[in-house]
Amino acid sequence: MENMEKKNNNVEEQKGGLITMPFILANEACEKLAVVGFTANMLSYLTTQLHMPLTKAANTLTNFGGTASLTPLLGAFLADVYAGKFWTITAGSIIYLIGMISLTLSAILPQLRPPPCDGDKVCQEADTGQLAILYISLLLGAIGSGGIRPCVAAFGAEQFDETDPKQATKTWKYFNWYYFVMGVSILVAVTVLVYVQDNVGWGWGLGIPTVAMFLSLFPFVLGYRLYRNLDPAGSPFTRLIQVSVSAFRKRNLSISDDPKVLYQNDELDASICRDGKLVHSKEMKFLDKAAIVTEEDNLKSPNLWRLNTIHRVEELKCIIRMGPIWAAGILLITAYAQQNTFSLQQAKSMDRHLTKSFSIPAGSMSVFTICSMLATIVFYDRLFVPTARKFTGLDRGITFLHRMGIGFVISILATLVAGFVEVKRKDAAFDNGLINSHQTIPISVFWLVPQYSLHGIAEAFMSIGHLEFFYDQAPESMRSTATAVFWTAIAVGNYVSTLLVTLVHKFTAGPNGSNWLPDDNLNKGRLEYFYWVLTILQAVNLVYYLWCAKIYTFKSVQIHSREAEESMDSVVELANKV
Repeated sequence: MENMEKKNNNVEEQKGGLITMPFILANEACEKLAVVGFTANMLSYLTTQLHMPLTKAANTLTNFGGTASLTPLLGAFLADVYAGKFWTITAGSIIYLIGMISLTLSAILPQLRPPPCDGDKVCQEADTGQLAILYISLLLGAIGSGGIRPCVAAFGAEQFDETDPKQATKTWKYFNWYYFVMGVSILVAVTVLVYVQDNVGWGWGLGIPTVAMFLSLFPFVLGYRLYRNLDPAGSPFTRLIQVSVSAFRKRNLSISDDPKVLYQNDELDASICRDGKLVHSKEMKFLDKAAIVTEEDNLKSPNLWRLNTIHRVEELKCIIRMGPIWAAGILLITAYAQQNTFSLQQAKSMDRHLTKSFSIPAGSMSVFTICSMLATIVFYDRLFVPTARKFTGLDRGITFLHRMGIGFVISILATLVAGFVEVKRKDAAFDNGLINSHQTIPISVFWLVPQYSLHGIAEAFMSIGHLEFFYDQAPESMRSTATAVFWTAIAVGNYVSTLLVTLVHKFTAGPNGSNWLPDDNLNKGRLEYFYWVLTILQAVNLVYYLWCAKIYTFKSVQIHSREAEESMDSVVELANKV
């Protein structure tokens, strides 16, 4: 019987690895092609097809982006407690597909959108029913994203067994592959799909990504038998609350200096620390009180609202320590979000011709962001890491905290440059008497390339480093939740963008109708001031981040290596991950 269990365990352990990557990454490629094709040019759809005012359309998109980045918390909860990552991803993809079908139908059927603008008459904005279809479609997309986003990255990384030395080093490379594949898909979306939307029609432009979303399900489901599927380990939120309540209930107890007297129960923690137990840390000693054993506690079957293992206490400490680093990523997303709003409007006002007969769609300008991101990922993986490794001795070259810091600095440069480019764009409009006109300004759209490219470079450093940080530093049983927390930073960043745009639009309004961010004509505004406000906020944020990174304590894990288990040794490795 024991031999049979070992045999089954070995079969399970042989699953995963590089063989699963084509199935997971093919799903991510199709899914990202669909999602970006769905949203990249959506500002144009809202303003030209539904006739929304610019600021209302911009805020609609950032609110959608924010909501789509909050729902991963729900998706992570369902994956960790009930369904597991595979089925959560599958269900999320189906829900997203329904939302895409709904919006595609609204683009095809004339009665589901307002009539085209008639000459110089004021365009009729979409009515309540037409807006309801839009919002329901966007809501379904947000819910679907909640099932996909927190699970795909973590599910792919879980295919590599960290207790196996041959596979442990592949995890950090996976995140580069993940972002590279995602970037290629985005590149196709912002070129081919945006061109179709602008020049062929919105029915085809939204229909193609809808079909791509449908096709994304097949390779993913086909690889089911190859995946390393970890069983749900219960609600991490419940465990965090239990530790908090236990510590509060025992707040009057004194803490021993010897961590060995704190409660441990390997059998109780078996399902939440397969790869190793968290080692006791000296910070936040108040929480250690949750692991103090009293006469009232039953050690064999403890009441978890009174007594918790030190591993569970350290889970909560890990999450708390990650909070300040999480918050630092918000403003970068706020700055990045302007590419799909005001940077897009800048592009629409500029000369976008490559030849006399071909002009670049404004929505395709983000191609420069994606190309610079892809080039930076290749440079980072193939040149930067091997070189840095010689000096630091770290397998990943530099820590993810250093990687994020580089991204913050480059993002500051991006918004600083964007402000100066806006000054030049308006000078060209003034010199040609086009300040009060909506005509194309005779200045090349390629002046926007530096700001788009710098944002791409910043994302290759900051976003991938941020994702690595959450996956690596989160407790093993909370990796879906940690990935969801990564997306909540994006959510809050989008909401901060909405708030910032709204406040600037409100408080810069003059009695003569002037505004930094006007609804009708950017030429009359002061968009450069808005960009420089973002630059200053990011500079302050960088100082905050450097302080957080300096005081951050990396988690320590007590790992039983695979080699030790196979040789029946009791060797234990202390891993302090960076």
